Amino acid sequence: MATADITVRPVSNKADTKAFIELAYRLNGSDPNWVAPLREEVAATINPKKNGWFSHAEAQLFLAEHGGKVVGRISAHIDRLALEMPPEQGFGPGTGFWGLFEAEDEAVAVAVIARAEQWLRDKGLTRAIGPVSLSIWEEPGLLVKGHDHPPTVLMGHHPARYQAWIEAQGYSEAKKLLTYELDITNGFPPIVQRIVANGEKNPRIRIRKVNKSKFAEEAAIILAILNDAWSDNWGFVPLTQPEIDDVGKKLKPLVFEDLIRIAELDGEPVAFMVTLPDLNEPLKPLKGSLLPFGWAKLLLWLRKPKAKTMRVPLMGVVKRLQASRMASQLAFMMIEYIRRSAIADYGAMRGEIGWILEDNQGMVAIADAIESRVNREYLIYQKAL
Repeated sequence: MATADITVRPVSNKADTKAFIELAYRLNGSDPNWVAPLREEVAATINPKKNGWFSHAEAQLFLAEHGGKVVGRISAHIDRLALEMPPEQGFGPGTGFWGLFEAEDEAVAVAVIARAEQWLRDKGLTRAIGPVSLSIWEEPGLLVKGHDHPPTVLMGHHPARYQAWIEAQGYSEAKKLLTYELDITNGFPPIVQRIVANGEKNPRIRIRKVNKSKFAEEAAIILAILNDAWSDNWGFVPLTQPEIDDVGKKLKPLVFEDLIRIAELDGEPVAFMVTLPDLNEPLKPLKGSLLPFGWAKLLLWLRKPKAKTMRVPLMGVVKRLQASRMASQLAFMMIEYIRRSAIADYGAMRGEIGWILEDNQGMVAIADAIESRVNREYLIYQKAL
């Protein structure tokens, strides 16, 4: 189809919102490695009343139509906290975003990206970054390597053809994000085992499980470490309490005490590691719907999950320790303790760590030390407007 024959208009009512959500299922449903998200979760993500990200951001959703049929979609959005960040950390003044991108063909891609760019220009912004859907903490980047296997929980999966379509619109790489996978059944190399064993003899160190009965308190501890540990990273935008509250509601069913660890040094929490059983394993056969019996299957799985894969979406060590040997020792201890629990209690065989910034030397070194390998790559693009 020709771009001139495509109409791109704002989402303005419930019917539009439903069409926006459903398009992804139509365009990706035939991909054997795409995991359909629950429609309720997608609806919550784009609902300002249910996503705490909107407390510091605004977004406009757009639909592309051709001959009365929805053929594309995109979001354009502004994150006020991102505008306040130092430019050398990736965002800063003038930076806007687009995401939630789907297109039936290249002409549609051209039309929706152009419309998102125009919305950003109209808001006075001078640079577009995408895809970021919607928050940098949600699903950033376009999958460019790893299309041959399904993503783990809370990771995106996109058609390979999207890469050329986006780059043809003048976008260049802003940052590459990596995920690493490893076989967790064999244990880690001897040097890592020695580091863990030495840490276990150190009376200053305590690696503890989280206490789910004190969920809010534990979340506050993790948030404080996270915002300190990640504050110098490219693309960092501080997580806010409304976001934590909403993510907490969403992820609480996936919180298992032995899979989330907090490291204390001299009684002070200084590091954490969050691990989630791969919810995508039971979700994949549900095709995005809990009806008629999907809800029962999911509840049964959540009661005592068995998952082949565990994903580590977040870990962090307070900034003052990051250049020290203690940082890697705490990281290896948390990884090892969670590895043992994942195998013994959940039947896990595989781990996935990420996303990790390609140039995050500390995390890349840890991933290399435990003999993991890159299995997926995501690109975040940028363009001057």
